[in-house]
Amino acid sequence: MIGYMLAHEEFSVPELVELGVAAEKAGFDLLATSDHLQPWQSNEGHSGEAWVTMGALTQRTEHVWIGPTVTCPTLRYNPAVVAEAYASLSLLAPGRVFLGIGSGEALNEEAATGMWPKWQERSERLIEAAGIIRKLWTGQPLQQRGKYYSVDAKLFDPPAQPIPLLMAANGPKAMRRAGQYGDGLITDPKTWKNHKDQFVAAARAAGKDLNRMPVLVEQYVVVGGKKDAEEAAELWRFGPKAFETYYNIRSPQEIQAEAQEQIPLEKVYAEWPVSTDPAAHIKKIAELFDSGVTIVNVHAGQKDQKRVIEFYAKEVLPQVRGMRSAA
Repeated sequence: MIGYMLAHEEFSVPELVELGVAAEKAGFDLLATSDHLQPWQSNEGHSGEAWVTMGALTQRTEHVWIGPTVTCPTLRYNPAVVAEAYASLSLLAPGRVFLGIGSGEALNEEAATGMWPKWQERSERLIEAAGIIRKLWTGQPLQQRGKYYSVDAKLFDPPAQPIPLLMAANGPKAMRRAGQYGDGLITDPKTWKNHKDQFVAAARAAGKDLNRMPVLVEQYVVVGGKKDAEEAAELWRFGPKAFETYYNIRSPQEIQAEAQEQIPLEKVYAEWPVSTDPAAHIKKIAELFDSGVTIVNVHAGQKDQKRVIEFYAKEVLPQVRGMRSAA
């Protein structure tokens, strides 16, 4: 599968809905959405509510898979509310909704709640929340008093069929957690390359069939030249250090200032395909598929999203599908 990233940080909800419709028509298989209270950097300029966007997309699309990369179901969202929301989305688009979850960022969780626990607690909360969500999705009454959450409820409109719960990871410990507790994985190319073995080992130890576990990797791209890449990199400059240090910073203004001081633009787009030659984009996608990735989620950081969608529709997606069919 090849997905298209709908970035709430960079575009308004109405714009994202139209881009999602265009991406499906272009031949993309999946629409992923970021789920933030605030953008990573203030110069990105937007941060609409992801669940609203996805609800609209269920009514404007026909076959694409839709879900967040990712929702944090532990602090600003209670896991019981997350379970209800995604059950409802799944009824609007049966068989087309997935839930990606992660342990959050301070710019969303601390900003909304004043709470930002250490990683160990955030990880424990995520595991407990995933269990609650799955139990509520059965439609059976749940009475649970856990370490972090107490739930005494049932969903009166549970999903008609199972919703895949993919878990995000950006380091070795999180990769092990995703393998053990997730139905699949959401990560980036560097983490997948360096820590794939952690995910695989944990999934096998949990008795899971890796062939039934989606692996979604987000790959930034630019359809254009150096100037286009630099403009995109200014908006996504935090990327190389997002989950090293910036996830602990509450303020988008502070993240932007630190990123501009610490990260050269060339480093931001060093691993992105930056080209109007389809071969550069096809090569990057093929490399990810060959490494075991099952979903390449294309993230075009540039302003002109329609250029990217049209380019991929005509020059990239048909060739990639032809290569996969031949293999």
